[in-house]
Amino acid sequence: MTAEGEPTLSTDPGSGTTNGMDDATALRLLREGRLEVAGRLVEASNMTLYCTVVLGPLNAACVYKPVRGERPLWDFPDGTLAAREVAAFEVSAVTGWRIVPPTVYRDGPFGPGMCQLWIDTDDEVDLMGLIRSRHPALRRMAVYDAVVNNADRKGGHLLPLPDGHVFGVDHGVCFSAEDKLRTVLWQWRGKRLAREAVNVLARLDRELENGRLGRRLRELLTLAEVAATQTRVRRLVDSGLHPYPSEDWPAIPWPPI
Repeated sequence: MTAEGEPTLSTDPGSGTTNGMDDATALRLLREGRLEVAGRLVEASNMTLYCTVVLGPLNAACVYKPVRGERPLWDFPDGTLAAREVAAFEVSAVTGWRIVPPTVYRDGPFGPGMCQLWIDTDDEVDLMGLIRSRHPALRRMAVYDAVVNNADRKGGHLLPLPDGHVFGVDHGVCFSAEDKLRTVLWQWRGKRLAREAVNVLARLDRELENGRLGRRLRELLTLAEVAATQTRVRRLVDSGLHPYPSEDWPAIPWPPI
């Protein structure tokens, strides 16, 4: 706790290096590299392809989700999930918390879609134990999910790394203008936000108001969705608390894993 009694987060989110590659390099590789499909993740509800991407001496594994492979949803406009995944990365990048792996929107073998750096996880981590924990990375993620209005934070969307960092993936159903927060991370409901989180939220508000983030999100989302994102940020700042589950919307996604 700080002298003022506000909670703190003890684990640093890291320097911006993923799988041995800094984020700027990873983004250039994902945008400009030659994309080749190696397989398909069959458990995914939408077309999700495991690929390699090569740019000169650079190479990496990545996930490619073409727009044409998106399954229609009743509560999100058709063909928008890939752009929402990219918007989720843009917000993550501004927070500095490294929640979403490097992600871009690009053309590929099956047309335009999102392309995201593949993350090698620590298979020894007990995922159920992690979900129930109070890991600082998850507390940041809980704030982040409230900002992007994540309607589907399942346990299987958590990617723990050997160094203790935890990434989050699958953000195609975020940024609705209606409140849809569904998550397995309710450990901090009603708790005071950490000072770090308050500072990050203030930065997000500035960036959404007149910074690059606001301009970028307006390219990826509707104006109403961008405005709703800023409203959620300001609501969190005004309350100073982690949100409670909604009484009008299922609080936990199904299945939770």
